[in-house]
Amino acid sequence: MDIRKITDDIAASPQITEADVAAIAEAGYRAIICNRPDGEGADQPNFEEIEAAAKQAGLEARYIPVIAGKVQDADADAFGKALRELPGPVLAYCRSGTRSATLWSLSQAGSLPPAHILAATKQAGYDMAGVVRRIVNGGRTPTDTGDAKFDVVVVGGGAAGIAVSASLKARKPDLNIALLDPADIHYYQPGWTMVGGGVFEPQTTARTMGSLIPRGVHWIKAAVAAFEPGDNAVVLDGCRVVKYDRLIVCPGLKLGWHKVEGLVETLGKNGVTSNYRYDLAPYTWELVKGLKGGHALFTQPPMPIKCAGAPQKALYLSADHWCRTGILPRIEIEFMNAGGVLFGVKDYVPALESYIEKYRAKLNFFHNLVAVDGPARRATFKVSRPGTEPTEVTVDFDMMHVCPPQTAPDFIRVSPLADAAGWVDVDQGTLRHKSYANIWSLGDVMNAPNAKTAAAARMQAPVVAENVAADIDGKAPAALYNGYGSCPLTVERGKIVLAEFGYGGTLLPSFPTWLIDGTKPTRAAWLLKEQILPPIYWKAMLRGKEWMAKPEPVTAS
Repeated sequence: MDIRKITDDIAASPQITEADVAAIAEAGYRAIICNRPDGEGADQPNFEEIEAAAKQAGLEARYIPVIAGKVQDADADAFGKALRELPGPVLAYCRSGTRSATLWSLSQAGSLPPAHILAATKQAGYDMAGVVRRIVNGGRTPTDTGDAKFDVVVVGGGAAGIAVSASLKARKPDLNIALLDPADIHYYQPGWTMVGGGVFEPQTTARTMGSLIPRGVHWIKAAVAAFEPGDNAVVLDGCRVVKYDRLIVCPGLKLGWHKVEGLVETLGKNGVTSNYRYDLAPYTWELVKGLKGGHALFTQPPMPIKCAGAPQKALYLSADHWCRTGILPRIEIEFMNAGGVLFGVKDYVPALESYIEKYRAKLNFFHNLVAVDGPARRATFKVSRPGTEPTEVTVDFDMMHVCPPQTAPDFIRVSPLADAAGWVDVDQGTLRHKSYANIWSLGDVMNAPNAKTAAAARMQAPVVAENVAADIDGKAPAALYNGYGSCPLTVERGKIVLAEFGYGGTLLPSFPTWLIDGTKPTRAAWLLKEQILPPIYWKAMLRGKEWMAKPEPVTAS
């Protein structure tokens, strides 16, 4: 017997026997649904036999037979009605359990998000790809898909999506490209650290999405619900279907605020802030200016995260202000890092450690934030040092800057495009999907082992554009991504340690050391971050002008 739990209320199973029923009751199930028609297989017991055994074991049983491959809307309705009427938890079975999982998925589609349904069935071992459109359509069979068709569909209108659309359009002006994103506003997220440090005004980091969509690219203002790569289709919320010849996936990642108990309720008040949100970065600066003494915490969750240096950038700029205003001696600073190192590329660590010492900040490694009591101003951390049993510590604070846990978006994690960890599975050089030759991915959502930064997306966009263009021309991949990422670490107001590196921590400086030595804090790097990079972002990267981002060509071996 192979019982596969979908939720606490429902499990599916391959064909059961009369002898299994007692064990099903012992496992805590209170009802059985049979979804396999009698006589489908020569070796299966009929429903009357299962029903008799269920009655003897004190279980209820119901017969909702469904022909394999022919699950009708009425069948899903009957299944949903049975779940409401029967005592739970319920075990449903058929030949393999797939029909039962399908019926559950369709019966719940009107009340649960598609990603929740797909995740639950995937975890139980059932692939709902064949009914994904019906799930998105509230469990009903779509009557009119209203298909639109494009040469290239780009999922995501962030830095990566707009940049790759512009770069591709520059190479292939006649290409019919659609960009899918429901957002009204596009944000220059690297600027939020500077907002939190009192350097930038928040409005300078935001522009309307419509003003940035490249000329000639169709903007479809809708969210993606699911992918059907076997049919070259993307299913949108509302069950509209967009088809493609080639697909580029770059929706960014998901900030998991809810993964920290109590965090959502206290964000933006009680001294709890984050530069990872547009509306909260100004509160960071408000707290920094207002703190005249006490305990300041800065947290960093497990990797991967967007811009791995951002949590400590907030620390440095805050501490620099306290240092300049003479109140640093009255403030105790702690950096609570779920990882085991200050920065992942060792060449930059000495310069950063000198600032940790300057600001008298205490480094606490292997400390992961798990709960916040905002009104009490207390934070709880799980401490998981290698070779020791995990423990928990609770720390009082007067101000806390939080970096939230981060994952791929739900619709990516449950899709056929994802690897086991939930990220889009690509070749790290060409950024082409490992299983689907007409799909590419870039930006924070894909699984190449590079830093998730806007600078990385700036380098990846021309690579993907070059390779998609080559594929359209019937040629092999033409460009390789070397893992480049950049993290301008704002160690004080007016100086930056400009970390630039690629795969394996290889240093990839953009400038000669006489101009900018990235391993040391420099004024030149600050001017780059403050005055040069924002115009490059708005006027070059998002417009397909690949300044300092020429793709590395593929060389014959």
